[in-house]
Amino acid sequence: QVQLVASGGGLVPAGGSLQLSCAASGLTLSTYNMGWFRQAPGKEREFVGAITWNTAVTTIGDSVKDRFTIYRDKAKNSMYLQMSSLKPEDTAVYSCAADPRGWSGLKKYGEGYDYWGQGTQVIVSS
Repeated sequence: QVQLVASGGGLVPAGGSLQLSCAASGLTLSTYNMGWFRQAPGKEREFVGAITWNTAVTTIGDSVKDRFTIYRDKAKNSMYLQMSSLKPEDTAVYSCAADPRGWSGLKKYGEGYDYWGQGTQVIVSS
């Protein structure tokens, strides 16, 4: 059974930092790409970033570029989203997702991912 568990969300002041985690189980990660998405109230889901599991190649969304980084820890079967210089507009529910077609490149749209975690809330206060 595939399971993705996102954690690490919380309340942080503007300008602060936060690290989210996504623990994966029940899948052979070497064949997957992993991604982070976020959704704010009343807004559409937005691509945050993605990483290839084997080679750790990453791509970051334009709105968070230079502030967010993604990395993974193979030993822990976990992916991380390091967020810095947070802004109130970063407030959203952040979800991790897994794409089993690791050979097909990093995708910036949610429909490209088959498995999703439950999301973790990030609130950035002004």
